[in-house]
Amino acid sequence: MIRVVLLMVVVGATAFAPNPPLYAQPPVRNPTILAHYMPWYAAKPMSERWGWHWTMDRFDPEKTVDGQREIASHYYPIIGPYDSGDEDVIECHLLMMKAAGIDGVIVDWYGLTDLNDYAILHRNTTRVLQQCERLKMKFVICYEDQTIPKLVDAQRIDATERVSHAASEIQWLTQYWFQSPAYLKLDDRPILLSFGHAGLNDDEWTQCLVQVPTPIAYFSQDYRRSCAVGGFGWPSPRNGLTQVGRFASEAQKWTHAIPAAFPRFNDIYSEANVSEGYPILDDNQGRTLSGSLMHALKWNPVAIQIATWNDWGEGTQIEPSREFGFRDLEIIQRVLKSRQSGSKIPESAALALPLELLKLRRNQSAPKRTLDELADLMADREWDRAESSWPTSR
Repeated sequence: MIRVVLLMVVVGATAFAPNPPLYAQPPVRNPTILAHYMPWYAAKPMSERWGWHWTMDRFDPEKTVDGQREIASHYYPIIGPYDSGDEDVIECHLLMMKAAGIDGVIVDWYGLTDLNDYAILHRNTTRVLQQCERLKMKFVICYEDQTIPKLVDAQRIDATERVSHAASEIQWLTQYWFQSPAYLKLDDRPILLSFGHAGLNDDEWTQCLVQVPTPIAYFSQDYRRSCAVGGFGWPSPRNGLTQVGRFASEAQKWTHAIPAAFPRFNDIYSEANVSEGYPILDDNQGRTLSGSLMHALKWNPVAIQIATWNDWGEGTQIEPSREFGFRDLEIIQRVLKSRQSGSKIPESAALALPLELLKLRRNQSAPKRTLDELADLMADREWDRAESSWPTSR
């Protein structure tokens, strides 16, 4: 029986516990830092209408209040509400991540069917992967297997096809996206996450992966399923920061784990009449993000997931906002610089370069070839050269 020794890492009025898992042994390695990415936003004029994640059938982005569109969020993107299919926006997102020291994304994927908006999400995810390949970022899929009971309810698949459907989805991944040089692997096996517990049960996941001939490094949420190599963490507003300690305690039994770092949780669900909403997990002036990230780094894991890049509805975003500016990315920069040896993380001023590049693309202020060359310099972490090569005054 493993005895858990509690070590409190105090951050303001909050604490993270217990010790990192027992498998965390020196020498220290730099884990792959990944941001959980939502590809589900639809916005005019790229899309015909504003998507549910900006409106939640309650808010109207065509209305403006104090110079801001009315959206389903307590916070407002610094680039404004956007369409997830906009390749210029994806480029801006990935380059801001790179400037912060984030290595890639874990994309929320709803599979290959065209139920609801799943086909649009698949298209947008394809574009994210293409930009990851171009900008030298890592890419991982988090499969929302809650799609399976929804497909059954919609009579798109039979209940007896639950496992075979999931296996066919993953087999498609092995033939295509898992082959990408950008796709992150663990011991030569592609990493795959599954979100939530409303889809396949433990036995069904085991049956599913047996049907997939390619060995996969599978991680389940919060706890390790019997067929998984480990679990990945996720913020729990009902449990607060004690969830960090619960996950750490459980993860001591596993070979691998992907701990989570997160800034806050402050959803809009109650105001949108979607649900009663969840308790607020306080931002604590940035200490929640810095504390959870420092605690995750002490584990020496293969990867850390930042939850999230852009879930504006739940308020967990680290994407720059009108309210916080670049603060969350600056926190990540500082924490990673203090931990990583030989870091190529630039000064905080570089965080604004991708945003300025997006403005140039939107305004068509310079030739596309020139702007592509700037993006290439940033992808190569040549931040000073990119700034000195800027085609217009900033």
